[in-house]
Amino acid sequence: MRQIIVMVLILLFALPVQARPVSYPGGWTVMLMNDVDINSLHIHYSPTATYSVGVRHEYLRGSKANVDTAAVNYLIKRWNMPAAQANLYIKSGAGIAYDDGEYDPAAYTGFAADWENRRFFTGYENRFFWADQTEKFIKHKARVGVAPYVGDYGDLHTWLMLQADYDAGADDNFSVTPLVRFFKGPALLEAGYNLDDGALFNFVYRF
Repeated sequence: MRQIIVMVLILLFALPVQARPVSYPGGWTVMLMNDVDINSLHIHYSPTATYSVGVRHEYLRGSKANVDTAAVNYLIKRWNMPAAQANLYIKSGAGIAYDDGEYDPAAYTGFAADWENRRFFTGYENRFFWADQTEKFIKHKARVGVAPYVGDYGDLHTWLMLQADYDAGADDNFSVTPLVRFFKGPALLEAGYNLDDGALFNFVYRF
């Protein structure tokens, strides 16, 4: 556990480019996320550059439950540097979890930090999820990545990434996922394969 805490702290201060939870003012974002634990669809609207509101649906593979929430994401702080940028967000939601006709209040919160320049990125996020009779967990995710080339504006950008996940309540509580990210214009695509035999596929589109 000590090694995991140290890794998280290092990544926080090295601060991935994330699929950012807040867009430009007036922007809509669709986020489709799939990994070994959760399938989710998140649609949000950003009235300003500091927060977004939306809805999120997810399927929890472990408990085989569905969760619907209203979501709010807030940009706590952004650091603009000459050749890099860092961000700190809080992401929260509340709604219901349901399975086989049983319903449960559900809520989550957590923060995400990212740092990037045109060559490197790294970041960390956590998520505290509670649905009393359905599922409760605390998850941590960290990423590091490198761009094999630096493209110009409008080019197809590529990053090679390594993701580490930690869930204290799971039998297999630590996992590693190599993945590749492609980004061009308003679209972002990620694909990878967990070393414990689970696929990862994420798609984000801003409009």
